[in-house]
Amino acid sequence: MLSAETREGLAERLWRAERDRAPIPPLVESHPDIDVVDAYEIQLINIRRRDIAVAGHKVGLSSPAMQQMVGVDEPDYGHLLADMRLAEDVPIDARAYCYPRVEVEVGFLLAEDIPPDCDEQGVLERTEALIPSIELIDSRIRDWRIGIADTIADNASSAGYVLGAQRVAPAELDPRGIDAVLHRNGEVVAEGRSDAVLGNPATAVAWLANKVAGFGVRLRAGNVVLPGSCTRAIDLRPGDVFRAEFTGLGTVGLTAKP
Repeated sequence: MLSAETREGLAERLWRAERDRAPIPPLVESHPDIDVVDAYEIQLINIRRRDIAVAGHKVGLSSPAMQQMVGVDEPDYGHLLADMRLAEDVPIDARAYCYPRVEVEVGFLLAEDIPPDCDEQGVLERTEALIPSIELIDSRIRDWRIGIADTIADNASSAGYVLGAQRVAPAELDPRGIDAVLHRNGEVVAEGRSDAVLGNPATAVAWLANKVAGFGVRLRAGNVVLPGSCTRAIDLRPGDVFRAEFTGLGTVGLTAKP
């Protein structure tokens, strides 16, 4: 484990990298002994430093392919803060990020707190609605050369999220069988299905509730949880217009300024 002073120093490096849009080398290059606990503590240092209300959480590395790429056997998580929510009708500045990409997700709006020992059915019973969502991801690590500790420390590579208008009760739609198609500038660039997320996105939410409890965090009523992407991540460029379509769940869009 790293010392508290070292964790603070690495958190400062990531803070400056995001603020200045100046990516840094992987943390593991300078600190090969960094572990997952160190990384989550570094993430929490910067979450507390931002002093913004927590609006929810995101799960990353929720597909077998992504876990294999990073060399892990479980997902990771990051925080969604209130100022990270984006609006469908307000274009964002792609140049304000380092390496922005978009991912398509079936979001969960929680009606009740999720206890750490909850199973998939318990998650669905405590979920107010499923929501069409796009997550904006970014890496403050140079060229996306991330290992598991790098992405966790970097708030699981999260940068923002946008929610569509539709809300569907879980009882009305099987969360495992939602097809998703992502369009960029009118062209289909990615397709997937919600069961790409651990076989069931509710499984990712149940995993998350248990994982965050170990760091003194709870999934609260009113939170949004993004359980992982149905599709591969797609680069976002200035002028891009994205639209994601979900069977039975509606659409959501994200636009970048020219």
